[in-house]
Amino acid sequence: MRKIITEFIGTFFLVMGAALGGGLGAGLALMVMVYAGGHISGAHYNPAVSLAVWIRGKLTGGDLLGYWMSQVAGALAAALVVSYVFKQAGGGTCAIPDGAIVQGLVAELIGTFALAYVVLNVATAKGNSGNSFYGLAIGGTVVTMATVIGKYSGGAYNPAVAIGLCIQKSLCWSQIWIYLVGCFGGGLLAGLVFKLNNPDDK
Repeated sequence: MRKIITEFIGTFFLVMGAALGGGLGAGLALMVMVYAGGHISGAHYNPAVSLAVWIRGKLTGGDLLGYWMSQVAGALAAALVVSYVFKQAGGGTCAIPDGAIVQGLVAELIGTFALAYVVLNVATAKGNSGNSFYGLAIGGTVVTMATVIGKYSGGAYNPAVAIGLCIQKSLCWSQIWIYLVGCFGGGLLAGLVFKLNNPDDK
């Protein structure tokens, strides 16, 4: 239960940061929540990162499902608070133009791959065990990807964030599939690449 609560809280603040502060808000929120909850749940706050950690072998199937439900619930709660308490609902317009679907999909895949790859290497690899920089590296990855390629997709890099921003109307529901396919694809690739590069890190 502690892990589920931690994932809910972290995802809540991540989505709130993304909705109200863009890429910088999301990156800073993620950084501080990673430091706050990393020792309890691993501080994924992202279904695609949880998938990567499961592929890497550091998460059970039961925990994976629990994390996913908690992360989506946290995103839902954040979206409702932003929309109805802070009165910051978006216009419901799509972040990706109709002629740039491939660019948006690739941007989400690359951005999520980078995020999950960094998480696996700084927070789960034996060689970096006990380090104190993991939160800064993970939050910095979000800011970097949002700055570099966020303009092509809106820069979610996280299925829970995408769902939350669709509820809050900063993103549109008709394009949710782009974020689901791109983000889960990036997480899947990151998990496989980590296992390939670290065959002895079980």
